[in-house]
Amino acid sequence: MKLSLIFLTLTGLTCTNAQVQHVDIQLSGCTESDKETLWANDGDEVANADFIKQAMVMKIPDFADPFTESGLYDLSVSEQAVCKHNLQTAAQAYKNPPEAVDPPQSSIYTKADVQLDTENTLICHVTGFFPPPVAVTWTKNNLNVTDSSTLTRFYPNEDGTYNQFSHLRFTPQSGDIYSCTVQHKGLETPNTKTWEVDVSVPSVGPSVFCGVGLAAGLLGVATGTFFLIKGNQCN
Repeated sequence: MKLSLIFLTLTGLTCTNAQVQHVDIQLSGCTESDKETLWANDGDEVANADFIKQAMVMKIPDFADPFTESGLYDLSVSEQAVCKHNLQTAAQAYKNPPEAVDPPQSSIYTKADVQLDTENTLICHVTGFFPPPVAVTWTKNNLNVTDSSTLTRFYPNEDGTYNQFSHLRFTPQSGDIYSCTVQHKGLETPNTKTWEVDVSVPSVGPSVFCGVGLAAGLLGVATGTFFLIKGNQCN
């Protein structure tokens, strides 16, 4: 098997004061048929290079003083040329060693607490895989809804593997079943996680019991006060 992946990762630590550190990462990688360049800060993607549109794609909100990315795309293109050269050199030097493969692990959860008929987001987190990327598909009640989902860029873990997130916006309805299926060359069969809308309606029993108890207590206080005043008048 050919050596198909080389990643150059640059990590820098910048201190804003003695107690806070921020981690900036630039990741530039390539295969024989694909390429990737992105920038991130503290685990959040800042920008990535779109080599099809030949432009930078910013992933941060607009500010009063907009962030400029002049020159970043041209830098990405030049780094990809270096990556391709290094890929060929390494493949020849190491005589095309077998590619390391780590299968992914996945989990599925919601962005916010679930309330029926209230829009929410399902998140499928895929991590621990190498090489990237993974393919993620979604179903709702066994119907494919992948077209309504989004998939982030892959992001490096500290151990050299990668992680990715897929998001699916949905409106919970009782009994609906969602699934997230992950495919990767390290898996013999696709890995599927399911999530079912199961929202229990709070029981009104305890509230009624507390209300009745409170009313009885207030009635007892009122009755006692009445007899106390009556007794004082008799005396």
